[in-house]
Amino acid sequence: MKVAVFGARGRVGRQIVAEALERGLAVDAVVRSGEPPDWGRPVGHLQANVLDPGSVAAIARHHPVVVSAVGPGPADPAVVVEAAHSLVDGMRRAATGRLLIVGGAGSLEAAPGTLLMETPGFPTQWLPIARAHFDALRFLRSVRDVDWTCFSPSDHLETGPRTGEYRIGGDRLLTDASGRSRVTIPDFAAAIVDEVERPRHSRRRVTVGYGEESFGSRRP
Repeated sequence: MKVAVFGARGRVGRQIVAEALERGLAVDAVVRSGEPPDWGRPVGHLQANVLDPGSVAAIARHHPVVVSAVGPGPADPAVVVEAAHSLVDGMRRAATGRLLIVGGAGSLEAAPGTLLMETPGFPTQWLPIARAHFDALRFLRSVRDVDWTCFSPSDHLETGPRTGEYRIGGDRLLTDASGRSRVTIPDFAAAIVDEVERPRHSRRRVTVGYGEESFGSRRP
């Protein structure tokens, strides 16, 4: 199976590429310009603009699965909304394949009727990014003619080992026994590549973390 990964330079994108390579998948790292990182094994290198639907379509026509790990910059959070529209438009033009998108945690429900980004103590500097991810998700939920899946990490997306012990949830924050909501980047990437290999969550947002899908405090 051939997989294209937009945002391959980022911390999540790099790990998705590494995980896919470890499983023997053929991977093309898609960057806007310059060289991608060296993964120590053969990786295709393609240049394309995720904000250009024509560029996305050209990639999608040759890749059964397109993964976007494109994240927002502090100066321009809305790029994730623009990217979501462009990716969907490009997939429509290609008329083939599946789209997997890395989303945010802020739109997860932390208490009945309350999103994580609405809870007391949510860092104000992250609000524009959380809202942008939420807007991108709302757009995806309106799409019925493209096979998409959106992956939200837990509240804390951390460096750490790949344990393989992650859980998949829906729209509620996953919390462990101590009330923490967390997942390591390698386990988050593993969940995404699991969906690449075994599609189970078509046209849904899912979250990845440790523990149960239940309401709990945002931090211990």
